[in-house]
Amino acid sequence: MRLRLITGLMGLVPLLMISSCATAPKPLAPGEVRLSSMQVLDAEKLRVNTPFLVSISFEAEGEPEIRTACFSFSGDGPHCFKVTNVIYGSPGNIKIEIRTKNPGSSYLECYVGYIRDGKIQATNAISTHFRVLTPPVKGSPPVR
Repeated sequence: MRLRLITGLMGLVPLLMISSCATAPKPLAPGEVRLSSMQVLDAEKLRVNTPFLVSISFEAEGEPEIRTACFSFSGDGPHCFKVTNVIYGSPGNIKIEIRTKNPGSSYLECYVGYIRDGKIQATNAISTHFRVLTPPVKGSPPVR
C-alpha cells in the first residue's frame, strides 16, 4: 500500500513541474513590452460616441517608446490611437481616451505598438468586457 502511494506521488511530480513551467511567463528581452491587464474606467457611464478612459498595465524591459494603442470592439477594428500618457514602472501604465460607435455589450481587445531595435513591434493582445449604453433621449433622466 505504501509503495503504491509513493509510486503514485512520484508520477505526479513530473506533471506538476511541466504545468508550472507552462504557466510561468518567459523573461522579457531588452526593449520588449508585455501587456498584463486592461480596465475601462467609469464603465457604468459609457455612452456611444462619448470618449472614455482605458487604463492598460504593462511590463517593460527598460523604457521603450510606446507609440500607439490599437483596439478592436467586438471584432470591429483595430482602431489605433496615439499614446501620450505613459508611466514607466513596475508595472507601467498607459492611460488613453477612446470612443466607440457600437451600443450594447462589447468585447474590447487591445495591443500596443512600440519601437524596438528601430522597428515598430506589436505587444501581446489583452481583452476585457464592458457595456456601452445608447445616448440618452432628450428629456429623459440621467442614468446613475
